[in-house]
Amino acid sequence: MDALDFINFTPHPITIRLPDVTKIVVETSGKIARVETEEEVVNSLNGIPIIKRRMGRVILPQILPSEEGRIRLVSSMVLEALKGHKEVFYAPDTGNTAIRDAKGQVVAVTRLVRN
Repeated sequence: MDALDFINFTPHPITIRLPDVTKIVVETSGKIARVETEEEVVNSLNGIPIIKRRMGRVILPQILPSEEGRIRLVSSMVLEALKGHKEVFYAPDTGNTAIRDAKGQVVAVTRLVRN
């Protein structure tokens, strides 16, 4: 699997570590997939506003002809909003198999999640 097979629609590089410890670093494409959110203040707690957030429309970057057929990487939030979407997207699996540094930050993933 070559990094050129991926297109990264997140704002940061994604490092994937394969079972043989090979690392694939997928740099950001500069085009970011986003989810619009709607927020409503529903209460307050000692003056701190409490909101309810609802996911809205997914905004996907335009795919150029040269990008067709590439594996599309998006954030977990975008992937969740794309459930049932006819096109296939993937997100890094930042769950218990993710590789983390001493501060708990994800430095690589070993799996991808599909919509």
